[in-house]
Amino acid sequence: MNHGGNIYRFARRLGCLPEQVLDFSANINPVQAVDLSCLHSVQLTPYADPDYGLLKQAIRQRYPAPAGVDLELFNGASAAIFALLRSLQPKDLVLYTPLYGEYAHIAGELGCTVHNIDRFNRLLADIPKRSTVIFVNPSTPDGQLYDLQELLEKWQGADCTIIIDESFLDFCPADSVAEHITHYDKLYVIKSLSKFYGCAGIRIGFILAATAAIKELQRLEPAWKLSSLDMAYMQQALANTAFIEQTRQQTGYLRDLLHQALQASGLFDKIYPGQANFLLVHLANGSDGYQLQAQLEPARILIRVCDNFEGLDKSHVRFAVKDEQAIALLAHSFKNIKK
Repeated sequence: MNHGGNIYRFARRLGCLPEQVLDFSANINPVQAVDLSCLHSVQLTPYADPDYGLLKQAIRQRYPAPAGVDLELFNGASAAIFALLRSLQPKDLVLYTPLYGEYAHIAGELGCTVHNIDRFNRLLADIPKRSTVIFVNPSTPDGQLYDLQELLEKWQGADCTIIIDESFLDFCPADSVAEHITHYDKLYVIKSLSKFYGCAGIRIGFILAATAAIKELQRLEPAWKLSSLDMAYMQQALANTAFIEQTRQQTGYLRDLLHQALQASGLFDKIYPGQANFLLVHLANGSDGYQLQAQLEPARILIRVCDNFEGLDKSHVRFAVKDEQAIALLAHSFKNIKK
């Protein structure tokens, strides 16, 4: 599957080391909440806790949920997506596009009838009754943050199973829809921890849902999905509560810097107003994002061409928010590109 963040393949092609790649393709916080030294005392001989007790406690403190709502942990949000759809086995699956390809991929494997709704132009379009709907908020690859109240009412009125992917919501000063689970037990919320906490190598995601729905999901789940190292690192990261507001402020500042660099380049005729840790752009004159990638390769810069997002093409490119030095290098590289 074409996905951002494959610095290894990119580095092999360029003949450099992966750590020499300037990766604007993966939407990962450039700052970590804790240092790896926090893992020095982790005991590797015993099995990890199969119930993930301490980690679940840390998650519940960070993401309070109302009574009657439980969670299940997974080896990343992608694993959560696959496991949930395998468990639900939906007949009709409504995807609000554009969105990343994991959903369409697993829908194809499960034989679902897929109904794509263009959320840019047909957000309130009718949907099949009793279908399963998937909505990413804030959205990817454009980063728009939606007020979902009207849509939630519409979906509930159609007796839908609702999946809200909040993998990037932590970057925004906005509330989760998880509180609605107590009023509608066919609502599932997917969360990713690795993106906000800057640790894509630590694979942890989770699903919030009604207690009975979580018990049903757990029936097909193996024990020991997470390692002791994964759990210990994330427990420490979640305990750093000051990191939350620091990251939101830093992301807003760096996103503005990135926006300025993209605008000053003169290469793009549209910069989508994203509110997460990335920005989507459209190349002027319908230019080719893969050509732009080739022009940035001398600087070892990797970007995300979005032609495999439903409704977008190779003139759409996504840039992750990086640190000031990386953004400055990107801006300098733009100056070497002929318009």
